[in-house]
Amino acid sequence: MAKRYVTATGKNSQGDITRLCQSGQPWSPRSKADAISDIEAGSHEYWVNWSNAPETRIRVVQGQTGKYLRTDRDTTSRNNLDDLPNC
Repeated sequence: MAKRYVTATGKNSQGDITRLCQSGQPWSPRSKADAISDIEAGSHEYWVNWSNAPETRIRVVQGQTGKYLRTDRDTTSRNNLDDLPNC
């Protein structure tokens, strides 16, 4: 399983994460649907290496309207992927 580091995220007009990015990597950008498939199949892990906190794994969460990507940098239910710059 390959470990991929995410440094930016794409967001739609509602602020939902639509893609994961790391500049210069051949897999980037990776759509939300493809990243979810990668994680669920166990083929790739996606991580964020925060400058002021330990690295955290991106996980798939089942919400009321479907699956989405989230990481809990500070152990809250807040989606900290929103804190990353846009790609």
